[in-house]
Amino acid sequence: MDIKKKITEIVDQIKSNPSLKEDFTKDPEKTIEKLLGVDIPDGIADKVIDGVKAQLTGDKLSGIVGKIKDLF
Repeated sequence: MDIKKKITEIVDQIKSNPSLKEDFTKDPEKTIEKLLGVDIPDGIADKVIDGVKAQLTGDKLSGIVGKIKDLF
């Protein structure tokens, strides 16, 4: 699984859908799991959530993605 690609896909979906953005703000883990269609283990979910938040705020993902890419 290409984590960087998945994070980018999630960010694109959230940016294009205001209700998803609201859902992500309220419950990021549940929203990401819904978009991916899988249950993500807690430790990994936190890292994916951090990656999505970083892209949504315009931060660089290289460090975050580097840390989580080997988890999948």
